[in-house]
Amino acid sequence: MSPAPEPSDTSNALGSDAPSAEASPTRSRGRTALLVVGAVAVLALLWFVGRELGQYVPRFAEWVDSLGVWGPVVFVIGYAVATVAFVPGVVLTLAAGAIFGLVEGTLWVFVGATLGASSAFLIGRYVARGAVERRLEGKERFRAIDGAVGRHGFKIVALMRLSPVFPYNLLNYALGLTRVRFVDYLLACFGMIPGTFLYVYYGKLIGDVAAVASGAQVERGWEYWTFLGAGILATVVVTWFITRVARRALSEAVEPMDGGSGGSEVAGG
Repeated sequence: MSPAPEPSDTSNALGSDAPSAEASPTRSRGRTALLVVGAVAVLALLWFVGRELGQYVPRFAEWVDSLGVWGPVVFVIGYAVATVAFVPGVVLTLAAGAIFGLVEGTLWVFVGATLGASSAFLIGRYVARGAVERRLEGKERFRAIDGAVGRHGFKIVALMRLSPVFPYNLLNYALGLTRVRFVDYLLACFGMIPGTFLYVYYGKLIGDVAAVASGAQVERGWEYWTFLGAGILATVVVTWFITRVARRALSEAVEPMDGGSGGSEVAGG
């Protein structure tokens, strides 16, 4: 007869497996937390670097002005990099009007801003989105809201682009964490055109890169106040729209739970 297995072997096997099974969710949460902290740290570093690089924007604009036919190419690349790095784009947009004029200035700013915004969106999506999804795993209400926002992505992003309230550079990364489709996000970038046109127009009125760099101002006419009014209206509309979408998504997420829990529990709640 073969000897019976010792009880200690079984207990050791169980003891070695149980902690690993229990520790697995903890390790997963730890990795997710590290990814989130790392993403926040990278964004904070980009913000700091962007603020530091902002002081070199006037020199960059003057250099672009001296490049002739290569000016638009360098400007677009520089604007895209500035958008990713959180460099404030107002001076560059004004400078575009002084360097290229109204039509070309608007075009090159739009191309550069769209490239930069798309790059930031994709960084946010493919670097941090996985961590967000793991954090929300099993949380049906949040996933429902996220999905609803994704379905209405174009409307929401377009309204945000028209609003002066939402921080442009940070918004690019934040939207990458949602389920907004990249195609909708890209098309909604056309919402930047009114604001771009306005600031390029003011840069053209100033007419000189050195004057733009020194902070020269022009009198704000009806164009500015019209754009500001439209932006405030867009802020109100997008806030109302997101609230409505989120409320509907919550209702749809809660109904299956209530249906499975019984009518008495619902009535008691």
